[in-house]
Amino acid sequence: MIKEHKIVNSFEELPSPSYVCEVELLEKNLKLLKYVQDEANIKILLALKGFAMFSTFDICREYLEGCCASGLHEAILAKEEFKKEVHTYSPAFKDEEIDEIISISNHLVFNSFSQLRRFKDKAYGKASLGIRLNPEYSSVEVDLYNPCAPFSRMGTTKANFDESMLEYLEGFHFHALCEQNVDALQGALKSFEEKFSQYFSKLKWVNFGGGHHITRADYDVEGLIKLLKDFKARYPHLEVYMEPGEAIGWQTGYLVATVLDIIDNGMNLVILDTSAEAHMPDTLAMPYRAMIRDSGVANEKKYTYRLGGNTCLSGDIIGDYSFDKPLQVGDKIILEDMIHYTMVKTTTFNGIKLPSIVIKNKDNSYKVVKDFGYNDYKSKLS
Repeated sequence: MIKEHKIVNSFEELPSPSYVCEVELLEKNLKLLKYVQDEANIKILLALKGFAMFSTFDICREYLEGCCASGLHEAILAKEEFKKEVHTYSPAFKDEEIDEIISISNHLVFNSFSQLRRFKDKAYGKASLGIRLNPEYSSVEVDLYNPCAPFSRMGTTKANFDESMLEYLEGFHFHALCEQNVDALQGALKSFEEKFSQYFSKLKWVNFGGGHHITRADYDVEGLIKLLKDFKARYPHLEVYMEPGEAIGWQTGYLVATVLDIIDNGMNLVILDTSAEAHMPDTLAMPYRAMIRDSGVANEKKYTYRLGGNTCLSGDIIGDYSFDKPLQVGDKIILEDMIHYTMVKTTTFNGIKLPSIVIKNKDNSYKVVKDFGYNDYKSKLS
C-alpha cells in the first residue's frame, strides 16, 4: 500500500524531529468524508495546499474523488500520485505553464475574467472551465486567512462579472471559509446564490471551495448534508464539489521533537530540535497555541518552560508550557495535530533539518517514509 522505507517498532526509535501520521486516525476522517459524499451525492476533493502527504494517497483515493491543485506542481503531484480527478485553480496562471496545466486538469478555474480571456482559446474544450467568484461574505476573523476580506485578490465580485464570457464556463467556484462550521457555509452560500444563481442554468458544476472543518468533533455533519441536499434539490442539474484541506489531516498525527538544551534567563528556556518558523509557521502567522501532550498552560503544572526553536530568529517561540515533571535534555515532546498545513509549509531556514515523515501503522509499528538531509537544503540554492 505505502512504499516501504524503514520500519521502527517503538516511539523511542523515531527520528527527531519527525511528523507522524497515524493511519487509523486518517482513515477515520476519510470515512466521515465518504459518508458525506454518499449521503449528499457530492464529490469531495483533497486540497493539496493543506495535506500533500502522497505516501498516504493509496488510502486517500479509496475515499475521495481526486485533488484540487493550486498550480502546476500540485497538479503534477495529483496526476502522478493520486491518479483521479485533478482540479486546478490559481490566482494567476503563467504563459509558460498553462499548456501543461490544461493537459493535466479535469477542471480549470480562473480567478478573473481577464485570465479567462487570456487563455480561453487554449483551454476551451480541453478542460471544464470555471471562474472563482467572491460572494463578498466575510466571516473569517483573521484577515491573513480571509478570502473575502476587503480588497481581496481572490475571486471576481458581482460588480466585475462579465456575462459575455458565460459561453466558455461550465462551473463556478467560491471559497469564503477557514476552519469553520456549517453556519458559516450557510451564510456564504446565501450570498453566493443571491449574487450569481441567475447564471446557474448555464452551468454543469459548482465548487464550494474549502475551509469546511467537517472532521472536527463539533462540526454539524448532518446539518451540512441537509444543506447540500437542499442545494441540489434547487439545482438538480449541478454537480457539487467541496475541497477541504484541514478536514483530511485534522488530528491525524503529531510532530515529535527533542529537548536540546535548557537555559535560564529570568525563566526556564528550552531549545528544541524543531522550529515554529520553519516547521509549524502557522503558530506564528495565525497565531495559535500548539497543543503539547501532557502539558498545561504556564504555571498550571509544577514546572514551566518557554519552548523555542533551534534557529537564530529571536521570535522562533512555540510558547509557554508547564509540566508535572522537570524536562531534561534528550526528552522527546509531542506537538499535537501537526499533519495539516505543516509539511506543505516547511522551510530550511538557517539550514535547519526538515522533520522526517513517518506513518504509524495500525499494528503500532512506524514506517519512516522520508528522511531529509543536507542535499534537501542545498538543492533549493545555487
